[in-house]
Amino acid sequence: MNILDFAMKMEQDGKAYYEKLAAETTVSGLKSIFTSLAADEQKHFEVIRAIKAGTNLKMADSMVLEKAKNLFEEMAADKDIVGSLKKSLDGYQHARKIEADSVRFYEDMAKKEVNPETEQLLLKIANEEKKHFNIMDNLYDYVLAPQNFLAWGEFSNLKEF
Repeated sequence: MNILDFAMKMEQDGKAYYEKLAAETTVSGLKSIFTSLAADEQKHFEVIRAIKAGTNLKMADSMVLEKAKNLFEEMAADKDIVGSLKKSLDGYQHARKIEADSVRFYEDMAKKEVNPETEQLLLKIANEEKKHFNIMDNLYDYVLAPQNFLAWGEFSNLKEF
């Protein structure tokens, strides 16, 4: 399997994973985010396929980060939502790892690329994968926030008089 075939497979797997997360969640905002992430992975697949075919395709910017920002603002108002998100915590952590690996992969591919247009496309995909990582990282941190209450550590060494 050559590196472009591997990249296309990786994007198909990412799309399938986000579609699975979208199907499993009952939170409509998250369903929308995961569906958008899956669409981004499909877009990346199309770009890699175009590179493989020898044609460079222009890639539109992803709007998923902006959607995610709005989602987190809405979720902050709903304190009951964290409980329903906890059951997918391992999935969010796994998605973070996949996205971090994707960033490294595309940055490495870009370093080896001789065609400057293709290099720019690969770096653009890497930047979108960074955005995906940030979304999953923020989601993971959001779910864990009640466990990581700062005051617990701050005041744990004070003695009562």
